Amino acid sequence: MMDIKKETIRLIDDLKATCQSYGLGNDGNEYKIITQIFLYKFLNDKFGYELKRAKSRIADKIRNADQWEKAYTELTDNERQLLMIALPPESLKLQPQHLLSTLWNQSSRGDFDIIFDATMTDIAEQNLDIFSTQTTQNTKIPLFEKLTPYVTDSDQRPAFARALVDKLVNFSFEKAFSSGYDFFAAIFEYLIKDYNTAGGGKYAEYYTPHAIATIMARLLVGNDENLHNIEIYDPSAGTGTLLIALAHQIGNSKCTIFAQDISQRSNKMLKLNLLLNGLVTSLDNAIQGDTLVAPYHKNDIGTALRQFDYVVSNPPFKMDFSDTREKLAAQPARFWAGVPRVPAKKKESMAIYTCFIQHVINSLKDTGKGAIVIPTGFITAKSGIENKILKHIVDKKIVYGVVSMPSNVFANTGTNVSVLFFDKSAKRDSVVLIDASKLGEKTKIDGNQKTVLHDEDVEKIISSFNNAEAIDDFSVVVSYDEIKEKNYSLSAGQYFDIKIEYVDITEEKFNKRMADYRKTLTEQFAESHKLENEIMRQLDSLKFNE
Repeated sequence: MMDIKKETIRLIDDLKATCQSYGLGNDGNEYKIITQIFLYKFLNDKFGYELKRAKSRIADKIRNADQWEKAYTELTDNERQLLMIALPPESLKLQPQHLLSTLWNQSSRGDFDIIFDATMTDIAEQNLDIFSTQTTQNTKIPLFEKLTPYVTDSDQRPAFARALVDKLVNFSFEKAFSSGYDFFAAIFEYLIKDYNTAGGGKYAEYYTPHAIATIMARLLVGNDENLHNIEIYDPSAGTGTLLIALAHQIGNSKCTIFAQDISQRSNKMLKLNLLLNGLVTSLDNAIQGDTLVAPYHKNDIGTALRQFDYVVSNPPFKMDFSDTREKLAAQPARFWAGVPRVPAKKKESMAIYTCFIQHVINSLKDTGKGAIVIPTGFITAKSGIENKILKHIVDKKIVYGVVSMPSNVFANTGTNVSVLFFDKSAKRDSVVLIDASKLGEKTKIDGNQKTVLHDEDVEKIISSFNNAEAIDDFSVVVSYDEIKEKNYSLSAGQYFDIKIEYVDITEEKFNKRMADYRKTLTEQFAESHKLENEIMRQLDSLKFNE
């Protein structure tokens, strides 16, 4: 029997094939259809799962039924209301007309597209308080929206809705609900892999590989089990990969997630990621909007940035933010190292990541820890805003580690990346620098060159970092004074010992090598002299022709 992971992947493939058949393959709206219909099925099955687990005599009727949806539909209105009360407060609430089985029974109707869309929007409306995200202007973004209008030919819409529902009826998520983070992380990555390209380097379109998210989470949290009421934040949350990995490492029940991102697409995918991983209560903190211009998460009186226990970020490295640049520059307290100027040419090369580094540090509690992905060139910057930031994080002893990753570890960008690790408490005496550039396996994925970090690579990085272990040509532990002596460079390679290998050879072998060197040099001088004569001859010829 096919296992649940393979079944789930097949469902995703089937849904994508359906979109392809109706002209929506690679369409800009395809991701909305795929993620929404997938999420509807997930929540429909999760609702049934929670009904069966409810501590109520009425729930016995659901548990003992061959078809839970039929049993739920046959309950009286009063019984359903009592059963709803027995469900966890973060559970989606569905009425009989919302269930997949009800939709399926109506799928032969000619106006099924209208029925389908109305069902989606009604579910969203009835669960708006808990199952919505919002914008910086506090506008609620509902769970679902109408899907069939994305099919241009209105006559094809009922068939399209019918085809989507048809893919769902013979599949059940029930076996997956006992699965943990690793299962849903892999499924989420597969689900969105076609919709999270670099987008020309635009904001919030960088997808953080699972291995890097794991490294960041484990190095920040370690094995500390004495954590409670932890608040974690990502100001460039994207699809939420870093936040979910961090929440998993801390424990979902021990932390609350806060997020912001300018991308509408990312907000939808972040919502899906939170729901798949059981982080419903954090949905209200997932904000869509420009973090740098209008940071949503403030302190209780709204006068300053809210500060968190952990902050993670994989921001865009470069982009044109010239339209908002002056607004940022007018806030020197927030952007203490400065804001990149608008270049005369190539505005898209503005180093926006430097603003995010400053925002991450500002958003940490005095005891907070953070990690941010940056271009590796930053760690050796000799001037400008980058160098000011380097001096700040070294002089204040905020940075406590750097891991430089292999090239092409992000499939959609060739930029070499490193991860900076911060500890605002400044309680450390040294910094761990790791050059992991030689780790991983080079491969091609969807035509792109990529380096994949395997489990043993991840463990090597984590072990050497946590143990502050010096390993030849891989890791080094240096003091803050040593870093200052190296002009604030955080590149591990600049601190590795230069090794000279001494090899004992016989006098005969030594003389032979020296003779070979002399012969090679003589030949090279002769060749050089010959070339010089030829050049002079050609110059003389040119003079004669003149």
